[in-house]
Amino acid sequence: MYYYCVLLENRKAGAQIQSSFPKNREADMPAKTQKASLLIAEDEESLREGLKLNLELEGYEVTTVDNGPGVIKMVKNEYFDLIILDIMLPDMDGITVCETIRMQHNDIPILFLSARNSSADRVEGLKKGGDDYLTKPFNLEELLLRVDKLVTKSKKMREPQAMSDIYEFDGCKIDFPGHECIDKNKMTQELSKKEAALLKLLVEHEGEVVSREQILQIVWGYNVYPTTRTIDNFILNFRKFFETDSRNPKHFHSIRGIGYKFTK
Repeated sequence: MYYYCVLLENRKAGAQIQSSFPKNREADMPAKTQKASLLIAEDEESLREGLKLNLELEGYEVTTVDNGPGVIKMVKNEYFDLIILDIMLPDMDGITVCETIRMQHNDIPILFLSARNSSADRVEGLKKGGDDYLTKPFNLEELLLRVDKLVTKSKKMREPQAMSDIYEFDGCKIDFPGHECIDKNKMTQELSKKEAALLKLLVEHEGEVVSREQILQIVWGYNVYPTTRTIDNFILNFRKFFETDSRNPKHFHSIRGIGYKFTK
């Protein structure tokens, strides 16, 4: 099967793998300023390790798991830019895994890998929340291009609109680089680095729900996870600073089970 041959040959080739690609491949790919984090869910060890090696050589951070429940656990505990998800996983199949992730309001891109190649199987995978569907055996180059496109698209969708360093609303003012604000009582309040970063993220996405996963990625960074209570405490502080009635907030809203929203 083609994908076995490619992956196993690449494992033997080691760091020389990239020389087998067209010379213009790297020029066509956007620069990665920060390593994207991928989760591979595949129960066949040789394929799983081959994929891990090839994707790491492409500059990605790669975590692997070999069963369905393991995927759910990893997604709850860490942030990933993409999941490569085999459908025929033990204990919980990939379709059920995808449905479970989507029920948690997590929009992480999911690329299905499957030996099922009928149009009905592809339609089912996409209907259940998958972003792409690739059948086995597959061409390694095609897989790498699909991964790159999904990661790039996801990052573009998360990029906020450019805004100034000073933001004013409802008589209040926030100085993001200065890490301070003028509150509802015209008093100057100091902001921690994380508070300023979270405020900026919410303001940049005014009127939109910002998911917990986005907050963890952008404010706290990859694989550094505070508790939900920590984020809630930040929101409570913002309400004390900016809300006339903190029990009936006008600006800073908690969207149960999803994330948080700022409205002007």
